[in-house]
Amino acid sequence: MIRTTPILFALITGMGVQPAVADMAVGKAKAEVACQTCHGIDGKATIPTAANISGQQRGYLVAQLEAYRSGKRHHEQMNIISKMLSDDDIKNLAAWYSSIKVTIEMPR
Repeated sequence: MIRTTPILFALITGMGVQPAVADMAVGKAKAEVACQTCHGIDGKATIPTAANISGQQRGYLVAQLEAYRSGKRHHEQMNIISKMLSDDDIKNLAAWYSSIKVTIEMPR
């Protein structure tokens, strides 16, 4: 039987590894450079072919950016832009855009 130390066990299983904390201010700064042309700094699309992303759930934004970066999801511009984003960039952008409050008004 192989014996492992608690530290080795943590390294093997990934336990004890804390993900980097997302920084909204850094995300906003990155959005000003990489995203605002199409999605706006407020997440409201500035062109008809871009999505409104303000107020989206953080995990959803991370998953979509990772899918564009890996090529699982296809969009000509997003596949290029997302390849320039680090894991921290993605977390920070998701933190920024998910923090924007969106109000909804039902039609009458």
